[in-house]
Amino acid sequence: MPTTIAPRIRTLVLLLLAVTGALLAGAGQAFAHAALTGSDPAQGTVVEKAPAQVSLTFSEQVSTGADSVRVLDPKGRRVDTGEPSALGGTTYAVRLHAGLPDGTYTVTYQVVSADSHPVAGAYTFSIGAPSATSVSATAREAGGGVVGRLYGFGRYLSYAGFIVLAGGAAFVLGCWPGGAGVRAVQRLVVSGWLALTSATLLLLLLRGSYTGSGGIGDVFDLDLLGQVLQTKPGAALVSRLLLLAAAALFIAVLFGAYDKREGEEKRDLTFGLAIGGTVVAAGLAASWAMAEHASTGLQPGIAMPVDVVHLLAVAGWLGGLCALLVALYRGDTPVEASVVRRFSRVAFGSVVTLVATGVYQSWRQLGSWSAFAETRYGQLLLVKIGLVALLVGVAWISRRWTSRLEETAGAGAGNAETASAETTATETGDTGAATAETASAETASVETAGAGAAGAAAKPGAEKASGSAAGSGSGSVAGSVPGDGTEDAERAVQLARQRAAVDATRQKRLRDADPLRLGLRRSVLAEAGVAVVLLVVTTALTSTEPGRTEQAAKAATAAASSSSSDTSGAVTLDMSFDTGGTDGKGVVSVDIDPARTGANEMHVYVTRPNGRAFDVPEVKVAFTLESKKIGPLPVTPDHITTGHWSANAVQIPMAGEWQVAVTVRTSDIDQVTVSKNAQIG
Repeated sequence: MPTTIAPRIRTLVLLLLAVTGALLAGAGQAFAHAALTGSDPAQGTVVEKAPAQVSLTFSEQVSTGADSVRVLDPKGRRVDTGEPSALGGTTYAVRLHAGLPDGTYTVTYQVVSADSHPVAGAYTFSIGAPSATSVSATAREAGGGVVGRLYGFGRYLSYAGFIVLAGGAAFVLGCWPGGAGVRAVQRLVVSGWLALTSATLLLLLLRGSYTGSGGIGDVFDLDLLGQVLQTKPGAALVSRLLLLAAAALFIAVLFGAYDKREGEEKRDLTFGLAIGGTVVAAGLAASWAMAEHASTGLQPGIAMPVDVVHLLAVAGWLGGLCALLVALYRGDTPVEASVVRRFSRVAFGSVVTLVATGVYQSWRQLGSWSAFAETRYGQLLLVKIGLVALLVGVAWISRRWTSRLEETAGAGAGNAETASAETTATETGDTGAATAETASAETASVETAGAGAAGAAAKPGAEKASGSAAGSGSGSVAGSVPGDGTEDAERAVQLARQRAAVDATRQKRLRDADPLRLGLRRSVLAEAGVAVVLLVVTTALTSTEPGRTEQAAKAATAAASSSSSDTSGAVTLDMSFDTGGTDGKGVVSVDIDPARTGANEMHVYVTRPNGRAFDVPEVKVAFTLESKKIGPLPVTPDHITTGHWSANAVQIPMAGEWQVAVTVRTSDIDQVTVSKNAQIG
């Protein structure tokens, strides 16, 4: 192995290990794209009577199944009647058994958001009064574990396979028709097809477990697979497999018969392959757009076509760059400068397309500048912007190396001709950052000494052969040295080939030792490395809740929480008293519901030390907000029954820590006032 190849291979291996490690390290639980924004009963509330159902409201529509919502009693037994039903909008409810006893109940849910990602959570509410429970309120893990990591890896592999397949084939067909016969390029495109096909099959098998139990044992559950096929993501994966069958036929024609055609026949075949390949590639890209971010949320009718165009532009740029690098490093056919110029135009067009589609996608997914810092999607997008800036910087370095090489080639005289070129175009990503085309080119001189050596070596053999023929014609013994001239010619041609191979090897060593070309190759390799990491971040973005959705969910959750505190924040105060007279001891309890600003309902209960109702002559209550110098605000409740007083529409003017003072009179002369503070509002 040449000394210049070994460092390159080591660099590629290290890059692959680094990217794989980063991928596996970040392939944890997927971030949900739908959030619970409300529930009835609400989290942590205590209701007097058992509800007939439990309803959940999400930030977007979700898919549910038989076990999507479960309600468990304090002993962990299910008390719901089965699969939840849609109540309208984004609210779903599950019926409960009648006659549920008092205690704390746990609600767990695991659903699938409209853009195919699993969502899970849990909370508790109580009937009558809180109680101990054996059920953990920890949410079931959705999209995590080994299955979640494998699913994340499959997503990355599918994106990479599509880019290499579509971009590599487009490079051969549109930029380098002669490359159809280059084995290294053939292997690259076929590898992309194999990667995309295997990743799609893996995702299809993992899908049921990924959105359900998360267990490895469910991966090969045929019943679960049948359920997956009836969902939108399952249909998208099956469509992708069918399109990959058509892509296999396209590859067979492109690398089987295409390079053997000439003239008009080849032009017709090129046109047919271009049309068919575009349709297949667009269909493959649509299999992502129809099941993920673009299919839900704001303007899906516009977002899905834009997403398809965006994916095709990425494939045209990055896949073409991969094909060009492989052709330069591993190809046995020189890459002409015209090929590089054509790819440069394609890459520039891809960059312009990426700018336009990226700006739209960023606006649609973020919605506000604050989402950059306040949401995970925005933070990942900032990382992507940084990688794009780094990519632009590396490409600028490549362009400087290119200029130096062109100057060196222009200053050199002789029989040199352009042998190879390299170009790169940088993607701006979907952030809408301004960009320009960057290109890197490498030129090398190919001496004609090999051909000259071949002619010089073949000449003696030819002369010997002609001399032998002349001798035969002038009377020498014919056939005394049969075939001698032909054998000499063959040996001469073989020797010429060997000399040409030696010259080519020497030329390659000299070319690889050129510091200008070495610097250019390293910078181009760095571009490819940054692009691979950029692809990892992009894949992570596709499995992260968009900033616009996350902020909307937070706002809805905050509003629901505020509403819940306004309607279910009852306060109970227990205070012991002793009026000092005969039979003057007891306990007074004050219930304020819902303990908010405005009208409240108040109940006062007076009991003896043994817990029996205590019918005292008089009870009065006063509210004081000392921090604002408000009060005391007197309230005289009505006597309802033995030991029970009540008052409706008790007005609390503002939120704060109020002192609740209760005056209890046990006889004509024995009374006492006790107090406690309570947060109201």
